[in-house]
Amino acid sequence: MNDLRRALFGALVFCVSLGLALPAKALSGAPILLGQSAPLSGPLAELGSEYRDGALAYFNWVNSKGGVHGRKIELQTLDDGYVVEKSVDNAKKLLADDNMLALFGMFGSANYAALMPLINERAVPSLAPYTGSDELRAQASPTTFWLRASYGDETEKIIAQLTTLGIDRIAVFYQNDAFGKAGLAGVEGALKKRGLKLHGAGSYDKTTNDVGAAVQAIAKANPQAVVMVSTYKPTAAFVKQMRQTGLMPQFFALSVVGYKALQSELGNEVVGIAISQVVPYPWSGTTAVVREFAALPKEMQPKSGITYTTLEGYLAARVMVEALNRAGPQAGREKLQAALESMRAYDMGGFAVSYSGKERLGSRFVEVTIVGNSGRLMR
Repeated sequence: MNDLRRALFGALVFCVSLGLALPAKALSGAPILLGQSAPLSGPLAELGSEYRDGALAYFNWVNSKGGVHGRKIELQTLDDGYVVEKSVDNAKKLLADDNMLALFGMFGSANYAALMPLINERAVPSLAPYTGSDELRAQASPTTFWLRASYGDETEKIIAQLTTLGIDRIAVFYQNDAFGKAGLAGVEGALKKRGLKLHGAGSYDKTTNDVGAAVQAIAKANPQAVVMVSTYKPTAAFVKQMRQTGLMPQFFALSVVGYKALQSELGNEVVGIAISQVVPYPWSGTTAVVREFAALPKEMQPKSGITYTTLEGYLAARVMVEALNRAGPQAGREKLQAALESMRAYDMGGFAVSYSGKERLGSRFVEVTIVGNSGRLMR
């Protein structure tokens, strides 16, 4: 009988953790406004849309249960097309509303670099910018709270894996901007740590996505592996053209490449490409937070389903809601910042973040996946 009671209690706790046993409550009070500028069009449209939809899945579920301290969460997302100037304009529009509590999930390394002076000037909390730039993380921005691991963390994991296998002729294909250069610096740093140097490099301009010169430069170096710091279209073009040269290096992409979009571009040629990831594997029931995401009501699930990017948006929303709960019923920007700073070792069930008075990098989680013969990502 005691075993039965323990089993029933365990089931109840599990259901409550998913929100399945919580009654809906009436919403009251002014809504909590969060602002986001993201690429809903342009080269990163799929990533931007999936991230937003993953976050909305959790925000909508929280709202259906009475919100946070009786207040509804409203995420206002403006499309910037991955254009720096539009990101800045969007941020100014969002912050023109005095009731805008915080920024959430702002996209792009160069974009966020242009936003940081405004964010610092306004002292507005900004959670989970979608960039892994180590250079931005090194800058003083007391109200910026990073969620994902940095490009340095991703490239360190990749280089560690390659060198363990005896592969030391490693080149970099990168986007010629703040994003690409951050990844390039990460690879160079990881190689230097091991007494190695870069074995070739080639860049491209994101306004044209012409990868021809980069292919020539890297093919001439004949590397064993290439780390690609690029979005999905130029990544696909680079892989195709490199293979046409007759060379078959191991290709590694960073998490921002967007697996689904890359697969759409490459078809069967995507097999064998390795991709670093900064959140847990989203198709495994062994991770509690993934099970929680999958258990949301069907009408609240993202249209694209559960992917790495929708899961990352969901996790960011979970962190924001936790901070809002800690900040109290009358949360202002200072209280929200203090609540985020209090979040030490906050475990969501297989993915933990930790901030403090000085620490602003929430997670260093990285693992490497590879596209198997079936076309699915494997760990």
